[in-house]
Amino acid sequence: MEQLTLPAASHAEGTITLPGSKSISNRTLLLAALATGTTEIRDLLASDDTARMLEALEKLGVKLENFAENAWRVTGCDGNFPNKNVDLFLGNAGTAFRPLTAALAFSNGNYVLSGVPRMHERPIGDLVDALRQAGANIEYLEKQGFPPLKILPAKIDVSQAIKIRGDVSSQFLTALLMALPLTRQQATIAVVGELISKPYIEITLNLMAKFNVIVEREGWQRFTIPANSQYKNPAIVTVEGDASSASYFLAAGAIACHQPLPLGLHVVGIDFDSIQGDVEFAKVLQSLGVPVTSSSNVISVTAPENKITGFNLDCNHFPDAAMTLAILALFAEGKTTLRNIASWRVKETDRLSAMATELRKVGAIVEEGKDYIEITPPTHLTPGAVIDTYDDHRMAMCFSLVSLGGVPIIINDPKCVNKTFPDYFKEFKKIAHV
Repeated sequence: MEQLTLPAASHAEGTITLPGSKSISNRTLLLAALATGTTEIRDLLASDDTARMLEALEKLGVKLENFAENAWRVTGCDGNFPNKNVDLFLGNAGTAFRPLTAALAFSNGNYVLSGVPRMHERPIGDLVDALRQAGANIEYLEKQGFPPLKILPAKIDVSQAIKIRGDVSSQFLTALLMALPLTRQQATIAVVGELISKPYIEITLNLMAKFNVIVEREGWQRFTIPANSQYKNPAIVTVEGDASSASYFLAAGAIACHQPLPLGLHVVGIDFDSIQGDVEFAKVLQSLGVPVTSSSNVISVTAPENKITGFNLDCNHFPDAAMTLAILALFAEGKTTLRNIASWRVKETDRLSAMATELRKVGAIVEEGKDYIEITPPTHLTPGAVIDTYDDHRMAMCFSLVSLGGVPIIINDPKCVNKTFPDYFKEFKKIAHV
């Protein structure tokens, strides 16, 4: 297995320009493909996840043109994919697999969707159940409730409200919302139980509106797509920098930037007005006493004069960036508790279990619950810990921050960051100094 040794560092400083948001990139690609007209998408994330979406759209007959670096022209098919018999391999890209499942269920074709073994362990039954309520014809090819899937032509009827659980993955609701306009009928979704990760739904609704579909909603429990909805292209969409990726550099500054603002560590591509929920990470840092400022398209941070105090936080609204808080807890005074993070268990790996295991390797005392983690930092971090990454990009990026505690750390399978941020370690080395 390939390994990367990050040397001990004690200072973080500089300017980082973020790659495009994964959540915005793949949603925008699919919406552009389903729209009328041609959309220019600029600052698209270049990663494994977007590569899987681009490959899938091309196989489905969508015209794509890569006209500049990280810039694509997508000629939409007005909700009707030209190719009706296609096998799609989608790797471990949940942001491609879930929405494509829903869109293809309404596309009157024969499709097989598969991925890597971990994707076949990630539940999709709640989405399939919801689509079947509308008449979709979907079969499980292996284990019930999990990919791979076979999708067949079906008679779609959305006259009754479609019920879907809200407490497993917000990607299921996103997939339904994005696909239902293809029916051209009025359609209503009723969310059963508490909806997790609401800011990700805000991203979906915001982008659908850019493409001319305005969803009516009653709180977070009921969503209605008006009859005769049709996606129409905005001429240009510029993708925001990725707020989840920003969390690693913002945390680096909070841990080890010893320059007062306006010097400090600067993250370009995002600010407090972002449509991404994970920008909440920067605001959480502020609440913990970390000096953070936001200006147009830049967030700047430096370390507080004293250690932050351990904290107890509900992380439901920003589960991906909350992983970075688990590492920040190593540098706090006293115990930290992160709550309402059950969704970690159905991501690229069981992140709750993985995080607990790897935090113990660097000396932390950890209690892992069904939907929470408690972290008591060690007096001294363990030097030279070998971190397993579980083919999970966020595990690798999170644990790079441990090196800022003045200890070397070894990252197994560092290329797993290709999923969302292929240049992550190159960028990290620019800001991490002895």
